[in-house]
Amino acid sequence: MSDRISDEIVDLFYREGAAAGDDPWQIRAACETLTTTNRVVIAGETRGPESVTKDVIIDKTREAIKDIGYEQDGFHWNTAEIEVLLHPQSVDIAQGVDAGDDKDEGAGDQGIMFGYACRDTDALMPAPIFYSHKILEVLAKARKGKDGDAGKLGPDSKSQVTVQYENGKPVAVTQIVLSTQHIDASLNSDDVRQIVEPYIRGVLPAEWVSNDTAWHVNPTGKFVIGGPDGDCGLTGRKIIVDTYGGAAPHGGGAFSGKDTTKVDRSAAYVSRYLAKNVVAAGLADRCTIQLAYAIGVAEPLSIYVDTHETGRVDEVKLEKVLGEVMSLTPRGIRKHLNLNNPIYARTAAYGHFGREVDSTGGFTWEGLGLVNALKSAF
Repeated sequence: MSDRISDEIVDLFYREGAAAGDDPWQIRAACETLTTTNRVVIAGETRGPESVTKDVIIDKTREAIKDIGYEQDGFHWNTAEIEVLLHPQSVDIAQGVDAGDDKDEGAGDQGIMFGYACRDTDALMPAPIFYSHKILEVLAKARKGKDGDAGKLGPDSKSQVTVQYENGKPVAVTQIVLSTQHIDASLNSDDVRQIVEPYIRGVLPAEWVSNDTAWHVNPTGKFVIGGPDGDCGLTGRKIIVDTYGGAAPHGGGAFSGKDTTKVDRSAAYVSRYLAKNVVAAGLADRCTIQLAYAIGVAEPLSIYVDTHETGRVDEVKLEKVLGEVMSLTPRGIRKHLNLNNPIYARTAAYGHFGREVDSTGGFTWEGLGLVNALKSAF
């Protein structure tokens, strides 16, 4: 939820800026959200249209909380106290990031960012994190639609799937973990399993689930107190859940709340884009891409490729080709993937990767626009 609120604010700046005719390249946002018992604190740095006032931010925050489904004594969209502590971006940072007569737009920070793709699933994502996200997405839709007893579930939930591999390929699920809040306090773990099991089985490949599969549904026995009332939330706390579930390295930077001059976000997106296109082009079955940047510098410091001994082309040549098929400067990334748009609130749940490019311009980094260029290069 903290990620969702932070990204709603990023979207507000892009949306209001476009409505005002502002230059989207000048939008800046770095929003951090803390949620706890009936309280939300939003802090960070921004630059954008004056129409994004504290009152507008508070209203959008309440809308997001309501959409997620929090109407509980300990956390309610209508009664939560919301504090907004945003202030302008540092001029010292701005002078390095902004484009000028003598320089291109520089990276918003230093660091390394990773992208990954593999053939576990049609989405070219690792199977454990892909199916964990799908389980939660299906359950959330059922809960919000009050589909049968799913209406008894609450908005707080998390899942984990343990997948058995043979010869590098997923073949079975050995453990399923689901913790989901339930509004009806009389429900026990067995009751909740009866509600959720059909949805989970509908997500997982049928042949992967057997009598040997262990189920852990609400293993503490009861999960009524949930959300910020039970566990404080912070933007960017779950960066592995946002990416590849531990199947690939992570540079450490979170995504949500940041405009895409911040390479923590945009370079991680383009790294996934590059890795996915490498695999989709048939150049490797697994691919990890690493990019490195320095604050205020436009070009990446390095491009590194690891195809994990599944590659069909020379990795050193592939590194060179990737820097040629598209610009990997912050401006080049944002332009190629069309990132200066209000498309980020929907990334806050179910992962930033393994999604489908949608009709409103979201998840462009899941596209396959480089496949032909990569094939031609080899």
